[in-house]
Amino acid sequence: MKEKILITPKSFKNFKEKAHKLLQDQGYEIIENHLGRTLTEEEIIELANDNVVGIIIGIDPLPANVLEQCKSLRAISKYGVGMDNIDLKRADELGILIKNAVGTNSISVAEHAIALMFAAARHLPSIAAGVKAYGWERSIGFELTNKNLGLVGGGQIGKEVAKRAVGLGMKVAIYDPYFNDFEFLEKYNIQTIDELPELLKESDIISLHLPATEETKGLINVETLKLMKPTAILINTSRGELVDEAALYHALANQEIGVAAQDVYSSEPPEQGDLLVALPNFILTPHIGAFTHEAVEQMAMVSTENLINMLAQKEVAK
Repeated sequence: MKEKILITPKSFKNFKEKAHKLLQDQGYEIIENHLGRTLTEEEIIELANDNVVGIIIGIDPLPANVLEQCKSLRAISKYGVGMDNIDLKRADELGILIKNAVGTNSISVAEHAIALMFAAARHLPSIAAGVKAYGWERSIGFELTNKNLGLVGGGQIGKEVAKRAVGLGMKVAIYDPYFNDFEFLEKYNIQTIDELPELLKESDIISLHLPATEETKGLINVETLKLMKPTAILINTSRGELVDEAALYHALANQEIGVAAQDVYSSEPPEQGDLLVALPNFILTPHIGAFTHEAVEQMAMVSTENLINMLAQKEVAK
């Protein structure tokens, strides 16, 4: 019986021909996600319990109970970067190799973060919607130039945001206890701030670039929101779990901060009637930060190469 590979991401199909050929040349049979949505735990178990040795996974859930029932599984290749949907500890205990596609979507997500800054600063969603309804109301915004941008997290995406923000004439500071690329700081004239409260108080715009971990979940909450300027813009292109949405609703509804613009949410899609989504000073896009032709192609190819190399016990793509 042929060994099989399960591919779950919906957008993988846009560049599947090259990737499929790589897998088929290695003798693997391919199982695709034909449902057009994120798979449930039960659906993954059903698809992956029949000689599936590798999974290319998107944001579909791979908790311990799913991994334990995928008896033939030897390797998981993340289509993207964030791996909070995978129980990494249990995978390691089961001897399952894991690799993400580092760097493949950094530019696309960074550009989307900048786009959200413009959208929030110039009230673009509400103004454009007004014109579509044949109105002509104008709302005064502000320039990004000379504004203080505070980046929470200085990984690859955070650094790409920083470079673009500097190009716009923004003053950039990074809070990241693990950041040590001092050459980068000097090259782009960026400072680091040692304490998160100080960054939140000083920044006109705060942009989150962190994985969702036990340490970072709920990082933006009642207390940290109180530290922000009443005109502050909060950007989140990382994970919805970083933000206490009830606290954010209260802060926005009471104009304690200016605008929040996110590409992620705790429940995707949000439920009908969600109060935060309905606020005029809350902008939400449907997790499209990495959804560009360039990023999707890179994620497809790198995640495929990583999986092949893991199954062959070779060094994975850098």
